[in-house]
Amino acid sequence: MAKTIAELAGRWLTRNAESLSDLENRVLQSAIDRKPISRDVGQSYGLTASRADRIADSIARVGGSWTFILSFIAFLAFWIAANVWLLRVNAFDPFPFIFLNLILSMIAALQAPVIMMSQNRQAARDRLDASHDYEVNLKAEIEIMALHEKLDELRRQEIVNLQSEIAQLGAHLKRIDARLGGDVAS
Repeated sequence: MAKTIAELAGRWLTRNAESLSDLENRVLQSAIDRKPISRDVGQSYGLTASRADRIADSIARVGGSWTFILSFIAFLAFWIAANVWLLRVNAFDPFPFIFLNLILSMIAALQAPVIMMSQNRQAARDRLDASHDYEVNLKAEIEIMALHEKLDELRRQEIVNLQSEIAQLGAHLKRIDARLGGDVAS
């Protein structure tokens, strides 16, 4: 029983084949070929990442961690303590801590765009994951509909077979009845 994409599109997606997206065509073709459609999207996405992308991800991973936050708080506390108490006379960055503000501004100016680059990559990966999830879900729905069709066909065949057997039993009963009725009369 050869099936075509147009046939399956009309039956399962209730649309004509020309209105299907590439993704839907791919799913229907995989259903016809009986091949799995799932794949590891994360692995293929990681293989296409450039060195700069991997660095941005690493910086975002470190910059968004509690380890970084706590160590940076410790660094700030040390800086302030060193300039206020330890080096009262020869402080290299006295009280308004202008040099510290400059360092913090530079870190923020560099870290924010790098983190945003990493977030953009993550958003792109999330869109790819969502598309793949839709593809797998659509394939699962199509396979379930195919199973329902097969079960319905088996049920229909079973009913036809039962009706045929009932008719045969009825004919046998009539013959038995005729024989018994004929034997009783003689």
